[in-house]
Amino acid sequence: MMKAFVSGRRLWLTLGVLLAVAVMIRLGFWQLDRLAQRRAANAQMREQLSAPALDLNADIPFDQLTEMEYRSVTVTGTFDFTQQVALKNQVNGDRIGFDLLTPLKISGSDRSVLVERGWIPYEDAQPSQWQKYAESGTVTVKGIIHLSQSQPGFGGVTDPTLAPGQSRLETWAYVNLDRIRLQMNFDLLPIYIQQAPDPSWTGLPARSTFTPDLSEGPHLSYAIQWFIFSAVLSIGYPILVWRRLKKTN
Repeated sequence: MMKAFVSGRRLWLTLGVLLAVAVMIRLGFWQLDRLAQRRAANAQMREQLSAPALDLNADIPFDQLTEMEYRSVTVTGTFDFTQQVALKNQVNGDRIGFDLLTPLKISGSDRSVLVERGWIPYEDAQPSQWQKYAESGTVTVKGIIHLSQSQPGFGGVTDPTLAPGQSRLETWAYVNLDRIRLQMNFDLLPIYIQQAPDPSWTGLPARSTFTPDLSEGPHLSYAIQWFIFSAVLSIGYPILVWRRLKKTN
């Protein structure tokens, strides 16, 4: 029986089946690793979401902020609209537009933090039109901490590099703080804040509530599928060979 698997042209077929089974098993364990990572990330997100709001005007260890993604935060300061940029291809209901990203100078500090203030319509694409959304004076911002994005999401567009003679980009595809801070003339924190809705705020920019995705994703079902595929091939191939041998004998 064993000779039937390694004789003649069937040797290469057997090797192909063994390779396919090994790859399927590896993909199954890879999906289990992804599931473990997702569960760990969800646990960390739940921990941050349940933590008390962080006050950036207090004595905060700024070097630890990157470990506090999704934590509620409050900060008081003044917006600098001369350095404002926008996040393109943002949707509010069925309308496309931009999210305004405005640096907030933190009161009592020499630091600033970028605030995603909310959505504005596509018709206001020109930076000269953003001034009508300015909020003068000292403001208190409440929201959620987010980390810098080093690359766009799946299917996203990469931000272009500056053209010769161009000193800044006004619109961005994603919030790349490492690049955005290069065109600003002050010290920007390594996180940004998604400003939360306020019942007293009914105009634009339109703010949205952060809705965390705490699901485990499809990783477990994918892992089970890969293991089933490998089992079917492991069992089915010997049965097929045995049946063909039985017909020829």
